[in-house]
Amino acid sequence: MFGKIVFATSGAPDCDSAARVAFDMAGRYGSEIVVFHCLGIPGKGDSNLVLDVRTGEEVDPDAEYLEGVREELRTTYAIQLSACKNARIEIAVGNPSREVLRAARKEDADLIVMGARRAGVEVGGFYRRGVIGGTHRKVAKAARCPVLTVSRPAASFWGGFSNIVFATDFSKASQSAFKLAQSITRDVDGELHLFHCLDLDRLQSPIALTQEGIEGRLAEARRRIQVEYAAKLGDLAKRASIEVWEGSPYVEIVKFARERQADLIVMAHHTRNVDPDEGPDERPFGSTLEQVLVRATCPVVSVNRPDKLPEASEA
Repeated sequence: MFGKIVFATSGAPDCDSAARVAFDMAGRYGSEIVVFHCLGIPGKGDSNLVLDVRTGEEVDPDAEYLEGVREELRTTYAIQLSACKNARIEIAVGNPSREVLRAARKEDADLIVMGARRAGVEVGGFYRRGVIGGTHRKVAKAARCPVLTVSRPAASFWGGFSNIVFATDFSKASQSAFKLAQSITRDVDGELHLFHCLDLDRLQSPIALTQEGIEGRLAEARRRIQVEYAAKLGDLAKRASIEVWEGSPYVEIVKFARERQADLIVMAHHTRNVDPDEGPDERPFGSTLEQVLVRATCPVVSVNRPDKLPEASEA
């Protein structure tokens, strides 16, 4: 399914969970895995110095220094590399997001795997308002292939996937995410849960906000999931379920995934409001996807473009 995987890493501990998932996937699919690290951003003008993203220090990225960084990566991922038959390390100097995207294009990658650096402040004592790093944002937005994010150690490993949650907002981009979710479910012989959350905060019509109006919207969403997705599942339909909840989308997606003990969440990168009362609205990255990324207890795959969607492996 995934012939080549680019694992983008800073080499820091917050990438360890993503590393385990990336190497587990490579083992499962017999994939080639490229461990990619961008050393840092070159200095201004004619300076040969680079700001090392690991240390925050300015360094001269000569051959000796680059080999030292390569050796550190070999040591950091020694166990995984020794168990992987087709793995190599690549290092670049430049803007991290640009270099990750360039590496993925050069390698014709089928998947990019990244850890998500998180920062935030306490909100209400329950959640931390997460902030995904700029590198991750830019890569997820522009990547031609799916991007898998592992944001915390509690995330499951690919080798144990059996429950996949596909969260849709009925946008065009969600059609590509559905195709990916369908392929993965078929490949792992798992269960697929089709989920939509009715965002009450975005319903402006007084009629729509009545209990009768909400029930009508929920029923219409279930009908759309059946027509647009479930009807296309074929023999997978017997292993699929449909759920429509109301509330804040990112909260309900995370809650639903936990309830179903999901091993993977599949979403479109962009979300678009399709409420006829409001008209189309391209939401910024972070409105739903980013919040799911920082809170989900399982890996999250985001799809931005349909350029490279893998097919299920042959039996």
